[in-house]
Amino acid sequence: MSQFIDDLIERMTLAEKIGQLNLVTPGGFTNTGPVVTEGVEQKICGGLVGGMFGIYGAAALRPLQQMAVEKTRLGIPLLFGLDVIHGHKTVFPLPLALACTWDMALIEKTARIAAVEAAADGLNWVFSPMVDIARDPRWGRIAEGSGEDPFLGAAIARAMVQGYQGDDLALPDTVMACVKHFALYGGAESGRDYNTVDMSRIRMYETYFPPYKAAVDAGVGSVMCAFNEVDGIPATGNKWLMTDVLRGEWGFEGLAVSDYTGINEMSAHGLGDLAAVAALSLRAGTDMDMVGEGYLTTLEKSLEDGRVSLGEIDQACRRVLEAKQKLGLFDDPFRYIDEKRTENILTADSRAFARETAAQSCVLLQNKAGVLPLKTAGTIAVIGPLAADRRNMQGTWSIAGDWQLCASVLDGIKAQCGQNTEILHARGANITNDPVLAQRLNFAGEKVDIDPRPPADMIAEALACAEKADVIVAVVGEAQEMSGEASCRADIGIPEDQRPLLEALAATGKPLVLVVITGRPLVLTWEQAHADAILLMWFGGTEAGHGTADVLFGQHNPSGRLAVTFPYHVGQVPVYYAHKNTGRPYGGDMLDKFKSRYLDIPNEPLWPFGFGLSYTTFDYGTLRLDKTALQGEDDRLQATIAVTNTGPVTGTETVQLYLTDPVASVARAVLDLRGFQKVHLAPGETADVTFSITSAALRFFNADLQHVWEPGEFIIHTGPHVAALKSAAVQWIRD
Repeated sequence: MSQFIDDLIERMTLAEKIGQLNLVTPGGFTNTGPVVTEGVEQKICGGLVGGMFGIYGAAALRPLQQMAVEKTRLGIPLLFGLDVIHGHKTVFPLPLALACTWDMALIEKTARIAAVEAAADGLNWVFSPMVDIARDPRWGRIAEGSGEDPFLGAAIARAMVQGYQGDDLALPDTVMACVKHFALYGGAESGRDYNTVDMSRIRMYETYFPPYKAAVDAGVGSVMCAFNEVDGIPATGNKWLMTDVLRGEWGFEGLAVSDYTGINEMSAHGLGDLAAVAALSLRAGTDMDMVGEGYLTTLEKSLEDGRVSLGEIDQACRRVLEAKQKLGLFDDPFRYIDEKRTENILTADSRAFARETAAQSCVLLQNKAGVLPLKTAGTIAVIGPLAADRRNMQGTWSIAGDWQLCASVLDGIKAQCGQNTEILHARGANITNDPVLAQRLNFAGEKVDIDPRPPADMIAEALACAEKADVIVAVVGEAQEMSGEASCRADIGIPEDQRPLLEALAATGKPLVLVVITGRPLVLTWEQAHADAILLMWFGGTEAGHGTADVLFGQHNPSGRLAVTFPYHVGQVPVYYAHKNTGRPYGGDMLDKFKSRYLDIPNEPLWPFGFGLSYTTFDYGTLRLDKTALQGEDDRLQATIAVTNTGPVTGTETVQLYLTDPVASVARAVLDLRGFQKVHLAPGETADVTFSITSAALRFFNADLQHVWEPGEFIIHTGPHVAALKSAAVQWIRD
């Protein structure tokens, strides 16, 4: 490959080299920024485009690739990319929802199906996985990631990269993955998108970097820059980040691409005009310019002025060409463009798997008196603004998905029930009554409509259904565009116009089951106090309604566990389990004044990380260690706990392992996730779950950013979630 690329670069003009660094979009419904590229076809024919995104379908892409290979001097093929975030045409639950399965094989399979479908639609590059650690649920893009924990996030990053890329990028049913957003994007201040990020380097390395590095170690083909600054310099132009860390420390050899107009936006950060920031980005190691055309319009002059070198342009061009070579595009530019392959898209098997993932990603948060699972008998009132909704089921970043093929919760419930069950339905409320907000949410097609009836009339209709019913299923929550990019919310409760409906339904005294559709953790304190059951459905994708109904009626025993903490009050955020102790840690006594706590609310979240209920119950035995003193870096500890299904039905439990390092050279988190295993148990069945722990699990970044472990006492914890752990201490002694 090196000789081929060397020869090609030797034959290229400066303009052709810079053209390879230009990533364009023709605009339309897939653009996610304020500008689109003008004159795309002319630029392709002029050799001034290296890749395109925001367009898919073999019929649409073939003529564009023909322009590149038949009408340019050197015939260099184009890359074709798209934001394939949680499925392509078969849309799976949101990434945050998938994280709640804690099932790496399942998550990898969703990426594999997405790759097959994307490749069959002419694409060879997907802008996924998004692995930003996020601990502020106000941030809309928390929906796209894997939650708050770096250990779980790293495992998911590896699974997603493997699913997309497989073992050979040259195979026509694999695509090049693009891990994003490098780096720290999920740490935006005040949970507001594109905002400033400022943190210590220890926090970077310990908490925010691990999922990106896991993707790099898994062989990810490309990396996308973050919008935010890192140590005062925007990531896109940050040489320490893009070269010293990414390429120097981690050994990444692939393609680095800016985010949408990310180079241009550095000017608003105060880093200079377009020529200045484009030069800064190239020198930093950002190879490809998405949409902004800063490279295309300024690099030739910057080379004349000595702002950049020819070697830097050649290096960036080389990385773009190498990506195309790895994908096999020089051997066959049309290997991904075959109209006959559409039979691989949205197959019956893919939809069946989407239904399974929708069920597995549901998290049962509350189930008083065993109101769930529902019985297929009697009368069920299905009420709420999202009950019969199909348009919002897919959630954010479902570009190629067709909402008309989705199943609503009402569809799923009706399909589960036979003639012995009467299903009553009423809307009861709008998602929002605010026409301005609705207009914002409908920027990419109508997702939110406002029923013109007075709210009191809609509630009265809902109550008439409720009075006839044995149980009420209220389907409430966010519209699709209430989470995702540029969809941050200061008030993260269920939208306020739905509250009067819930209050009226709760006042009936009938069993009340809430199905909550959301892309982020919500504050559900009132709901927790007034509902009998709460099922967190998230945005479940194409088969959301059927998968959720499988859980509601017990065809699937809920096994989802939270990958992110749910706050008691928005004033707690950012709230996460792996916090550090202060010098005055709160011990639970509200009258103990000079402690780190609130006057008006608890410190504890409403539901902790790792939490989730089942239709059965599990009992944890005593934590058993095969030794309590270990010596040397290569010693190994076996920690075992017996888990018993003490309930009436078969169920799946996610057993979690955490470590505490009580004394270290720097302050450590109170808990760190270091392992998890899923165990499937029949009623009365017991299984021993064993974790093997080495000194690698003890490592952390010290004040010199060295990844070390230090001898001393460590606490081993296992259990179903962070607030219900069994613990034992060990001594680890250095040789």
